[in-house]
Amino acid sequence: MEKPWRIHEIAPDFQVQDVWAFRAPGAGPDDFPVVLAALRTGDGPSSASAPVRFLFAVRWRLGALLGWDEPGAGLGTRVRSLRDRLPDDLRQESAGPAVPNTPFTTLYELHDESALELANKTVHGVAHLGWVPARGGYELRMAVLVKPNGLFGRLYLAGIEPFRLLIVYPAMLRRWDHTWRQHDSAGHFDSVREIEEVR
Repeated sequence: MEKPWRIHEIAPDFQVQDVWAFRAPGAGPDDFPVVLAALRTGDGPSSASAPVRFLFAVRWRLGALLGWDEPGAGLGTRVRSLRDRLPDDLRQESAGPAVPNTPFTTLYELHDESALELANKTVHGVAHLGWVPARGGYELRMAVLVKPNGLFGRLYLAGIEPFRLLIVYPAMLRRWDHTWRQHDSAGHFDSVREIEEVR
């Protein structure tokens, strides 16, 4: 049964684009903050694999040439931030920049879920991370929710889908797996043994 994530009440007009998960055998219900801290290590795309670095370089170059990421295309300008929709109990959980070297900012962070937000000329998007029980431990689930910017945004998302699903997400999850294994070497949890796509 799907958990009643808070993001559903905040962004009901966003569509779920992708859902991925990786397991953390031996982890417990209170380990979500530790997992987030482990995932936030590193230098973002600059420390990713060569194919991922190339794709991001192309994306940022196109964005610069075509104005996709200019200040007037982001949060608070082209679109209002979802922070404006947060109920009072979540407003105190709202923060500033969350993940170093990425365009995301924190929408909110709770004991078992976190939401990050971005906007540019192509899309208004949310990366949602949830912590759920799984066989032998817990599982981190990542959902990407989007609101494309008109026909242009829908075409953009369709165009990058093969690269996103076949290169970017698998590489990102392998990196997360490596980070978790390093974290585990300090004696915290069992290694992450399985990375899987949930679709």
